[in-house]
Amino acid sequence: MVTILVAMVTNYVTANPPKWAENNLVVWSVIGALAVVSIGLLFWERRLGGEPEGAGRPLAPLGRIAAAASNSTNPPAVSAPVRGRDAELEQIGWLVRGRAGGMVVVCGAGGLGKTTVAAEAASQARTDGRVVVWIRWRDDPAQLAQDMTHAAHILGMPEARLEEARTGRASLVDAVWEHLASVAGWLIVIDNVDAPARIGPGTESIAAYRGWLRPDGAGILLVTSRDTSVQTWGSGPVLIPLDPLADEAGAKVLLDAAPHAGPEPEAEALSVRLGGLPLALDAAGTYLAIPTSRHRTFTTYRQALDAEFGDLLGAEHPAAAANPETARQLVRHTSDLSLDQLEEDGYTLARPILQLLSLFALAPLPRALITPDLVAESTRRPATAAAVDAALAGLHQYGLLNAPQSTDASSAEFTVGQLHLHPLVREVTAHTVPRPQPTEAWLTALDQHLAQAVATTINIPGRGGWPTARLLAPLLPSYLGRATPDNFAAARETVNNLARVLRVAGAGSEYLLLRRSDLEAAILHLGPEHPDTLMGRNHLASALGGLGEHQQAVDLHRQVLADRERILGSDHPDTLTSRNNLADALSALGEYQEALDLHRQTLADHERILGSDHPDTLTSRNNLANALGNLGEYQQALDLHRQVLADRERILGPHHPATLTSRNNLADTLSDLGERRQALDLHRQVLADRERILGSDHPDTLTSRNNLAAAEAAALTSTFPAAWRRWVPWQR
Repeated sequence: MVTILVAMVTNYVTANPPKWAENNLVVWSVIGALAVVSIGLLFWERRLGGEPEGAGRPLAPLGRIAAAASNSTNPPAVSAPVRGRDAELEQIGWLVRGRAGGMVVVCGAGGLGKTTVAAEAASQARTDGRVVVWIRWRDDPAQLAQDMTHAAHILGMPEARLEEARTGRASLVDAVWEHLASVAGWLIVIDNVDAPARIGPGTESIAAYRGWLRPDGAGILLVTSRDTSVQTWGSGPVLIPLDPLADEAGAKVLLDAAPHAGPEPEAEALSVRLGGLPLALDAAGTYLAIPTSRHRTFTTYRQALDAEFGDLLGAEHPAAAANPETARQLVRHTSDLSLDQLEEDGYTLARPILQLLSLFALAPLPRALITPDLVAESTRRPATAAAVDAALAGLHQYGLLNAPQSTDASSAEFTVGQLHLHPLVREVTAHTVPRPQPTEAWLTALDQHLAQAVATTINIPGRGGWPTARLLAPLLPSYLGRATPDNFAAARETVNNLARVLRVAGAGSEYLLLRRSDLEAAILHLGPEHPDTLMGRNHLASALGGLGEHQQAVDLHRQVLADRERILGSDHPDTLTSRNNLADALSALGEYQEALDLHRQTLADHERILGSDHPDTLTSRNNLANALGNLGEYQQALDLHRQVLADRERILGPHHPATLTSRNNLADTLSDLGERRQALDLHRQVLADRERILGSDHPDTLTSRNNLAAAEAAALTSTFPAAWRRWVPWQR
């Protein structure tokens, strides 16, 4: 406008004026009016584009208002059904339809479909007759000021109020929000606010609610962001964190995109492989829908991921580094955007720590394992406890890492911090660590610290180390698999030490996992008939029996017994152990007579070779008593159980788990003989001891609770069906 005014004056002075311009009064009146308008527009420009007084930021040009007005305020079209987000959309819809207004933050890691959820919510709101304004955050506070002003203008903000802001009599941001608080029936979406601290105006925290993001409107302000921290957003907004899609919903996403790529079960298997990440599901579905793609079915694509992951999902893109919008469409780069932001914010260890975590097996990690020493030795970067804490907090804030608190099932007093990586975040990140170095050096440091963590855990007295032992177990198969001939014996000892703790803890699944890994490694390094390999096969059979796979356990125990008799001899202690364990497995299958015969032979051999007070001999005597009870020889069983209990109390102590087992079995046999009051008292004592020593959810404690309930029922009804009775063998 000022340029036009100058041009008019110049033309008036230097050119031949038109006829009307010969009237000086008219000409100078027009020029004066234009000057006033120009000055007014100058103030208008500064007020709309600038920050509050004292903010010290440059003012935005007035032309941006026109730019904002020309940008589309329509939400992006949702081209396919939105799967697996019904609960989140219903929550947003309920808030939009309500009268209270407020602010909603749809948050989570990159690739979870935050924009899609927001776009679908916006579409539904528009269908319901709401006024919808879509704003894309472009890392430009001045542009956001124009966009929000334009939104208020759409919602009927009076010119008079804008004039007050224009002339400095009111703050623009306050004027806009005062209007938004007075008008209902709207939904404003601000998409991709991944760096909320930059929103402005000024540098005040978002949670102060004096900037452009406020929960104060009569409509709903919906923000999408990777930042999941309550500390960032404060208590005002409703936070709706997104999780990966459930398997069935992920399969539907794939079938929507590529309906001819295979049946639903195959789509669901691919969804599981992709961890339910919507971005990865979209990428896979789009790829499979292209007729010229090399892989045309869900199954072949899933199988190809192992060898071609980098090409199929972690691919580079020439424009990704310079264009965040392109990067958002690539599985690898969507996490890189968050890591870049964390590094810019000063979390310099975030990326190397995430890379380090990606080298562990896909399982929850104990937080205590990620020490400054591990980080420093692995990454060769200085690492303090505070810096590691800050990096992990930043990764959690941006959804790259989950950190739920785990409570040991056996007691609420034992809690273990956990770190969870999404499977694709782990896999994509692992591809960013160059091979062979520094990956091999990092793995060497990682294995050393794993071994130390196991040594520390198994030496924690009582039940204190059990929760950590459960978390460490899934990390050890790959640790054992990396062992060399030089360190295999030490690595196997580490695994076996943890397995023994897991067995006492009643962690059957984790125990089975380690026993399978131990046997595979022993066959590889020692051969199939080495005594240590036979020991590994025996342990695996017992682990299978503990999880109810009794037929597999019997078959494997028979094989081990035959091999031990052939290689070690019939009187070797390991052979006696196999005979005892086979008998127990047969009892679990209901083969009571064969089990009884084996237990008689084993007890005689133990007494002859080890002596009558050896713990293995006591175990044989206990198991023979159980076998007699199974065949209805209750009085003989009772006499043997009394003897075993007395011996175990004398030799092992009254609170040893084996002693508690004897007390439980004695109580069962008393019930079989009709001595229900004595049985009830013993079961109460055993349950109290097991709850105190083993924890409330240990398998043996659950057995005691079941047996006490059965004993109480029998005492009331004067009947005690044998089917209610459960005994617990003590295998080795």
